Amino acid sequence: MLDRATGYHQDVVPGRWVIETQQGSRVWEVIVEPDFNVRLLVVITAYPVER
Repeated sequence: MLDRATGYHQDVVPGRWVIETQQGSRVWEVIVEPDFNVRLLVVITAYPVER
């Protein structure tokens, strides 16, 4: 999903980001948090967006 990201913005939780993406014909938001110590992007949750 992240390879098809269309945008991003800061989450309400400091240090987390919302990645906007698509899976099939649905729009999704993926909440991520970078872990700088091990150089990973941790996925917190993903959910479809109803618009």
